[in-house]
Amino acid sequence: MIRLFAVVLALAILVVLPFALWGETVEAWLSIDGATEWMRGYGGWAWAVGLALIAADIFLPIPATAVMAALGVIYGPLAGGALSAFGSIIAGLTGYGLCRLIGPRLAERLAGARGMSQARRHFDRWGGWLVAASRWLPVLPEIVSFLAGLVRMPFWRFAVALACGAIPLGFAYAALGALGAEAPVLTLAIAAIAPLGLWAAARPFLAVK
Repeated sequence: MIRLFAVVLALAILVVLPFALWGETVEAWLSIDGATEWMRGYGGWAWAVGLALIAADIFLPIPATAVMAALGVIYGPLAGGALSAFGSIIAGLTGYGLCRLIGPRLAERLAGARGMSQARRHFDRWGGWLVAASRWLPVLPEIVSFLAGLVRMPFWRFAVALACGAIPLGFAYAALGALGAEAPVLTLAIAAIAPLGLWAAARPFLAVK
């Protein structure tokens, strides 16, 4: 478990370090107004730029929620929400896929066979809840996606749980951007509670514990 903890710590440092180095600069540049103006500069390709920025959040200190709100400003709450959710799903799948490519042998060398076995058991029971609930939190979505790939969480279980978290998040922030609302508490409540309800409804169809 010590080796597994070291792997988790290394992943956390990998995610947090760009935020520590460049986070304030990027956040100042990509505020909601800044992101909206910058994306509009690409005309009909603003949606693609927005998707790329949200997906890049897996590696770079991109304020994804500001980009989601900007997509809401540009495309409205429905189209902007769909684009935002899709971008968040792409980011999660990217982190999952890259760590899954590491393979079980290398993963066991990094974390130890016993640590990986315990991590798999925990993900078998709680992984779906963790993936769904983590999307609205800072830093944690990237770490959870990496770990899900590392322990080889079944793809469809991960994808459904990811969608359960990403869809409410994307639509909530796009709606706030489109409506010009200032309701961070309401947004966080929606983004935190809705994923759990969606996963609770979806898990019986996936035969998970």
